Amino acid sequence: MRILRILLEKEFRQIFRDPAILRIIFMMPMIQLLVLPMAADYEIKNVNVAVVDLDHSTYSIQLVNKVKASGYFNLVDYNESFEKSLEYVEHDQADIVLQIPASFEKDLVREDKATLFMALNAINGVKANLGGAYLRSIINDFNREVRLDWVQLPRVNPQPTFQISSINWFNPLMNYKIFMVPGILVVLVTMVGSFLTALNIVKEKEVGTIEQINVTPIHKYQFILGKLIPFWVLGLTTLSIGLTLEWIFYGIVPVGNLSTIYIFAAVYLLGVLGLGLLISTYAQTQQQAMLISFFLIMIFILLGGLYTSIESMPVWAQVFTKFNPVSYFIEVIRMVVLKGSTLYDIRFHLLAAAAFAVVLNSWAIVNYKKRS
Repeated sequence: MRILRILLEKEFRQIFRDPAILRIIFMMPMIQLLVLPMAADYEIKNVNVAVVDLDHSTYSIQLVNKVKASGYFNLVDYNESFEKSLEYVEHDQADIVLQIPASFEKDLVREDKATLFMALNAINGVKANLGGAYLRSIINDFNREVRLDWVQLPRVNPQPTFQISSINWFNPLMNYKIFMVPGILVVLVTMVGSFLTALNIVKEKEVGTIEQINVTPIHKYQFILGKLIPFWVLGLTTLSIGLTLEWIFYGIVPVGNLSTIYIFAAVYLLGVLGLGLLISTYAQTQQQAMLISFFLIMIFILLGGLYTSIESMPVWAQVFTKFNPVSYFIEVIRMVVLKGSTLYDIRFHLLAAAAFAVVLNSWAIVNYKKRS
């Protein structure tokens, strides 16, 4: 224990002696947590639409006004030429072309149906799909309003209709920040923990102090624990800072108990830090350690369920997420923050995180070679 205590004192002094590490641990997560949620927005706004109105009727003008008033679309052009509107798409000035046929109102009144044409700029597939979905929703609303007017006049025989009411559980206002910010915090904690531990042992190799440690009677597990525990404490500190910022700037207060998050985070950080230490036992330079860490973290983040639902991924990617520790923490923190889940609800996630911690740290201890 005395040897371990001396190692811990050495590591903490070395950490707090380096201003760059302190900035990475404290300043970087704070800035990123305040900036990233502003850009990571699932809603698509300011979709540019060009309208080709060949009808110029009362109904076509009402439809165009409804599209403009939705708040999601900018009307960049209103003309009678599809070729002219298509030029706006080719010059990336329009995302959608909506063409209203010449017989729009006549077909709607006489035949009780009408056809519209939409052309989507699919270079940005996400914007095109969501913009098209928004526009279809607005057209459907317009269709219901027209039919309701006819029923009230009356102009057609009333038809039975179904009214659907929906309730958004756990996030009633559909605020994307409540969903995104906790996941971003997980990514920041992961990056801080894995990067710093990956660089730690490699730095000892580059400056030559690793040789001095290797000739001492320090056991391999004591050396690994001496490297792991300080960053484990700092990782929990980063998590605390992030949760505080969530509360101050975004008003996010977990529905569940904070202790549930901290218990899982304590186990999760052991696995993430073990991954960083494992990388450092293989790498010979800090540059190698940084590149390997960046490669793995990017895969973990992109396949962790932060930006894309795991259920919508290909089957092979869904299988990979079972071996991705980030996906477990992102799901857990959302469960606790939004649903109020307890330790019993996350018991399988906790077991998976513990398995990652045991495997990765044991691998790091076995792979660390002491040479005299």
